[in-house]
Amino acid sequence: MTAATETRKFEAEVAQVLHLVTHSLYSHKEIFLRELISNASDACDKLRFEAIANPSWLAGDAELRIDVSIDKDARTLSVHDNGIGMSRDELVANLGTIASSGTRRYLESMSAENRSDSRLIGQFGVGFYSAFVVADEVTVTSRGAGDNGNEGTRWHSNGKGEYSLETVSDVPRGTTVALHLKEDEGEFLDSWKVRSLVSRYSEHIGFPIRMLKEGEGKPTAEWETVNSASALWTRPKNELKDEDYQNFYKSLSHDFSDALSWTHNRVEGNQNFTSLLFVPAKAPFDFMQGREERKGLKLYIRRVFIMDASEQLLPAYLRFVRGVVDSDDLPLNVSREILQQNRQVERIRGACTKRVLDLLDKLAADDAGKYSTFWNAFGGVLKEGIAEDAGNRERIAKLLRFSSTQSDGPAPSVSLDDYIGRMPLGQDVIWYITADSYAAANGSPQLEALKAKGTEVLLMSDRIDEWMAGYLTEYSGKKLRHVGKGEIELDAAASEAQKASEEAAAPVVARIKQLLGERVREVKVSRRLTDSPSCLVLDEYDMALHLRRVIKQSGHEMPEANPTLEINPKHALVKRLEAEGNEAKASDLAMLLLEQAQVAEGAQLEDPSAFVRRMNRILLG
Repeated sequence: MTAATETRKFEAEVAQVLHLVTHSLYSHKEIFLRELISNASDACDKLRFEAIANPSWLAGDAELRIDVSIDKDARTLSVHDNGIGMSRDELVANLGTIASSGTRRYLESMSAENRSDSRLIGQFGVGFYSAFVVADEVTVTSRGAGDNGNEGTRWHSNGKGEYSLETVSDVPRGTTVALHLKEDEGEFLDSWKVRSLVSRYSEHIGFPIRMLKEGEGKPTAEWETVNSASALWTRPKNELKDEDYQNFYKSLSHDFSDALSWTHNRVEGNQNFTSLLFVPAKAPFDFMQGREERKGLKLYIRRVFIMDASEQLLPAYLRFVRGVVDSDDLPLNVSREILQQNRQVERIRGACTKRVLDLLDKLAADDAGKYSTFWNAFGGVLKEGIAEDAGNRERIAKLLRFSSTQSDGPAPSVSLDDYIGRMPLGQDVIWYITADSYAAANGSPQLEALKAKGTEVLLMSDRIDEWMAGYLTEYSGKKLRHVGKGEIELDAAASEAQKASEEAAAPVVARIKQLLGERVREVKVSRRLTDSPSCLVLDEYDMALHLRRVIKQSGHEMPEANPTLEINPKHALVKRLEAEGNEAKASDLAMLLLEQAQVAEGAQLEDPSAFVRRMNRILLG
């Protein structure tokens, strides 16, 4: 030791994380070992990359590795790597403060009901602190690869608000994390237990993970590698089992669940690269917050990890994909800016997109149950591709699933191909309706005439559906039409009957328009209604009223839009209005026709109390 010990307090957010880690119960305590080995692997990756420009940093110790050692007498478990290491300032920055932008989300997510979910650790750069799940004291000794001499820094804490720093001599390059285990965590002093955890979580780490050989129940002085220490994606597919892929996926994604499916490909020719892409079975808890902070697809160049490159290698609507891409051709000094402008990257991006869509096609064709699981987790995200990826729009549309008037319940199970396969001869339109909910869509009065004819209608109730439908105007040569927009065409016989009905109802139509004034754009005799008295209809290219409400609620100004009111002249309520001689009662009836249509469409009435009073007057009058 060459300097006095310095004691500092943790930054406030670190203290919060440590409090949660040390006072919460975790279903998977062993997660700490996965995180420490993952950090050690990152340190070796960084040194391998930096050594391209600074070969001297590897001098004297070029074989990068991770050593895990156990001292039963001292009750310590240590993880050592000879990677990039840390200086004193870096130790303070990395262990005493948290710069991760996701830390607050982590803290918020670790609410009382989620504290048993240890999967949260590792997703926000706080994996090191999982050591305090099993340790009452943690010591980190490190020396940076670029530091002169052999002096390093020792960081020590019991996780209770403070940590100490001291300068120490004779420190090898890299980092050693030593855990003094709690009294009830003796299982992690068992060599067999630790080896099994390495095999489960870190088998495919790209560096040797070594432990001391056992002889007569005691560790010897000889090290042996306990993982495969090879990049799984570089191995031939015929050598790999499903279990190998699943284990690799779990170590890559920090997911305790199996992947739903995967695709493993090697491309050779003008461009050489390997891709191993996984589709998870469920979305992580913060998935919908991650459009701007996309991670999960790692870029390697000749097995050197470069960066998380989801934004450059996959479009945003495929951000659920996890995996690796390893290129033989890109330069090792590639940056995010270069990736955005590199034609090779564009070709890799196109190939990865095609592979994922191929995988989803196969999943939909071969295993409807698994595809339903995928759709429930990521269907809303995939719909974004209809607007964002015009080149693959038809392929994405083929993968979409909806409820319909002929499906059994609200579960989205109907594809556009299913719909077309059931279309009667002569129908050339795919009918759909958008609404706030399945019940609102299925119960909409706008469907009555089509239901009466037995025409199937797709029921879309996701918030994104109205926006998506603005781009999905045609599929397989069939036009998509919203049942609540524009005119509905009738056959010749029905057209004659409609014309006669419009002529007969012209006086009541004019009266309703006069009573409602500027509240509606127009009043017409409906071709849509058979049972209900009225419904609201928009022009073909107008935005649906429920989407207008969503946009308005999010704080954006929307110009007023007065829809058309369509009436059913055969309905008793319309006939009563037609015969009503009292102008005040006629006004109440006209307003009731409008308000009923608004309620059926899902709108919030401007003056509910006035509606109640009006309804009471009509019922009692």
